[in-house]
Amino acid sequence: MRYPKTKDIKKVLNELTDDDFIKIIPLDAPKTDKVKYELCKMFVAYIKKENITQVELARQLKVDRSRVNWIVKYRIEHFTIDRLYELLEKIIPDCKLQVS
Repeated sequence: MRYPKTKDIKKVLNELTDDDFIKIIPLDAPKTDKVKYELCKMFVAYIKKENITQVELARQLKVDRSRVNWIVKYRIEHFTIDRLYELLEKIIPDCKLQVS
């Protein structure tokens, strides 16, 4: 088995951006961010449960693929709670938002 050259690995690492990774929020994040994070988690669970792609989910939601990518990478700064909940209701009509 051949491994990539060090210079090739460095090139790929330099091309990666923060957008390539799933965002994790801190434990002391505002409650609104925690709610948005949990809503995003429900989309990820739906994709896994239904065994669909992000492209298929974008079709179901009637949104651009980049929006779905933001959701599955937990880019919560791009959404309000209402918007995420509105989108979630399109795929899980009987979903309930519960505050505890």
